[in-house]
Amino acid sequence: MSEEQIRTLLQRADAAADAPAFGPVSTGRIRQRIHRRWFMRSAALMTVAAVTTVAATLWTICMRVEKSPPEPPAIASLETQIEQLRAQTDATLRLVQEVLEKDRQERHLASLEAELASIPDPKFEIERQVDKTAFILVYQADKLYKELSQTESAVAAYKEVIQLFPENRWADVARERLSQIERRQINNSDKGEAKCKPQSA
Repeated sequence: MSEEQIRTLLQRADAAADAPAFGPVSTGRIRQRIHRRWFMRSAALMTVAAVTTVAATLWTICMRVEKSPPEPPAIASLETQIEQLRAQTDATLRLVQEVLEKDRQERHLASLEAELASIPDPKFEIERQVDKTAFILVYQADKLYKELSQTESAVAAYKEVIQLFPENRWADVARERLSQIERRQINNSDKGEAKCKPQSA
């Protein structure tokens, strides 16, 4: 396999590979990366096999040169061929090193993507903590009102939830609780007034 064929093969592999995307890693992408790595390793093995073949050919040529000394023009031709083979071998080795470096970078990028995917979304985490805090305040206000009969403290706690978290669902619950307390107080005051009114003769 010539250097040009190997370069063409690697260019095709680069063209077929997608650009890295930062986001959740899907099963399809994992399969694609495994296939790409398999292809890169296969290319590297084929390149190593080609280098080994070239080295064996060089060794065979050198052995033939040692056994029967050819004529001077043939020696010059063989030396030229050897230099060409060495140049091809060096180029192939450089190409293999580039492929291995690219594969290492892709593995590093994949590990960074996986690490990034495992980090929870900060916005979601903040919303969860806000929701939890609002719930705790409503729960404490409910306890003050229903179990301890501390209506004023409960009303203040419900108002605090509405003031701190006006858009939260627990603020809606606090508003509903305040409405219930207000209706109950109005009903109680109406009953007290009815008891105080003198009966007509």
